[in-house]
Amino acid sequence: MNKDGNILLALSGKSATSSAISSLLLELDIHLSTDRSQVIVDHFNYDTLSAAEKHDVLVLQRPGPLRPDVKAFFDGEGVLALPRVAPQTLGGDSALLSPILKAPATAYSYNPKEGTPAPEDILATGSQLNVVSAMQARNSARFTVLGSVESLEDKWFSASVKTPNGKKTPTVNREFAKQLTAWAFKETGVLKVDKVEHHLATEGAELNPSIYRIKNETIYSIEVSEYVYDKWVPFEVPAGDALQLEFTMLSPFHRLTLQPTSRTDTSTVFSTQFLTPDQHGIFSFRVNYKRPFFTSIEEKHEVTNRHFAHDEYPRSWAITGGWVWIAGLWSVIGGFLAFVIVWLYSAPVADKLKKTQ
Repeated sequence: MNKDGNILLALSGKSATSSAISSLLLELDIHLSTDRSQVIVDHFNYDTLSAAEKHDVLVLQRPGPLRPDVKAFFDGEGVLALPRVAPQTLGGDSALLSPILKAPATAYSYNPKEGTPAPEDILATGSQLNVVSAMQARNSARFTVLGSVESLEDKWFSASVKTPNGKKTPTVNREFAKQLTAWAFKETGVLKVDKVEHHLATEGAELNPSIYRIKNETIYSIEVSEYVYDKWVPFEVPAGDALQLEFTMLSPFHRLTLQPTSRTDTSTVFSTQFLTPDQHGIFSFRVNYKRPFFTSIEEKHEVTNRHFAHDEYPRSWAITGGWVWIAGLWSVIGGFLAFVIVWLYSAPVADKLKKTQ
């Protein structure tokens, strides 16, 4: 995984899981029972044809859509037959761990060799138990854990199962195995950035300049593709989610949603337009998209955001807020000139002296 490898680990409830495997999973915060011979049983969702007594062949619906409005990785119609599932639980709330298929609310785990378990001997119940789990590392390496290796056998690919209150139904193990292995080995859910562009919102502007000025109208666009089985297709953001751009220095000054503006045969172009902040310094265009079941996108491009040059500041008469000060200046000048004129042309009248003898 440190070298970007991908692993699919299939466990079996037929035999005890080795301590080495248990320790490996513990490093990933995936926990197995201390009694490594336990299996998941369910007295309401089991196959009456093959497990009429032990109830250890689970019959479950395929996982629901993980991506609404978009083709999901694991969803679909039909039922899965999962014999002798080794129970697993996920620790903590790590964003790197994701359950793919959970046990029903009526399921629990126990060691069938020890008979009916006491309540304190049960590891977990219901949705606490995972049948299929996934861990995607920060380098997008994938580790998938399947609790039932027998579900991959040919006989279960073409088997028919029957629940206590249901009718006989063929399994869809083959289709689910294809979806699961495709995701585990990066045939689906792989994102790629084809091109990143940013420039001023003026015609003929330089592409990807290294210097911007404060309060510049700027356009940023990123082209993203998604790999699906054997070809690259345009990436569609899942409903309720968003691909975002951050214009950041030490912290984001802008966090903007990138909107799809155009599409090619293999990619989607996402763009946004914004005004650079009134703060000079070293900034970064950053797209950091990390979601479950998708490989990560982390694009970072540094630019300088400079202040106005001395000849780029607007003249005082172009600023309406400065008109009152300009008026005050000229009123003082006009008043002084008027005073000088009045003073120059207002000499005092000479007094007439009377001659006396």
